[in-house]
Amino acid sequence: MDRLVHTSLTALRGAMARQTAVANNLANANTVGFRAEIANASTRYLDGQTFKTRAQQAEQVVAADMNQGAVTQTGNPLDVALNGDALLAVQADDGAEAYTRRGDLKLSESGLLTTGDGKPVLGEGGPITLPAADSISIAKDGSIWIVPQGGEANQPQRVDALKLANASGSSIKKGTDGLFREVNGGALPQDPLASVTSGSVEGSNVNPTQALVQMIEASRAWETQIKMITTAREIDDGGASLMRLDA
Repeated sequence: MDRLVHTSLTALRGAMARQTAVANNLANANTVGFRAEIANASTRYLDGQTFKTRAQQAEQVVAADMNQGAVTQTGNPLDVALNGDALLAVQADDGAEAYTRRGDLKLSESGLLTTGDGKPVLGEGGPITLPAADSISIAKDGSIWIVPQGGEANQPQRVDALKLANASGSSIKKGTDGLFREVNGGALPQDPLASVTSGSVEGSNVNPTQALVQMIEASRAWETQIKMITTAREIDDGGASLMRLDA
């Protein structure tokens, strides 16, 4: 009974971790540039001085689905959809450089260029701050052009460029804040071949139907393990009753 209960316990933990990942994916089905999280189960043996005779199930988020989401035209000159495997460099809350596929850019009152969730966008010399302008446009290579207030519309000026990176040859990991980071704490180099499509945004790559099916499967797995624990208790009670019978 002891082994059966512990087996069910580890399975319950795995089902809970899977439900958490799937619920997060569903909650971000409409988030711009969101990458679906992939949870996977693995075997974790109990360490000790004896033989490894017992193992637990460990289910956790191991990667993110990097397939491209649907691209929608918005007509907003600050919106960009990153092409291919390009990543947009932003400043995380801890001040470190991180990466995202989110391209719904906007300007703060101070002229700071940020993503839709408020992360400062990094350029050639750090966070990008734009001066007041009559118009702003972002070229395919990520360079930012403006027409200064009162300037000639046919004479735009280049003021900065988005830092576009590529994770090819490097290992990146998705954090709990939804941003990607280089696993060793470094920074990815600028990718000269990376490009963007201006006036468009890339949506989430979460498949809601598939996520709902995964949620149902996780719920049924949870119910199965609860039944196993109940059965184990009944077996234990039955054995205890037999031992109490008069000889």
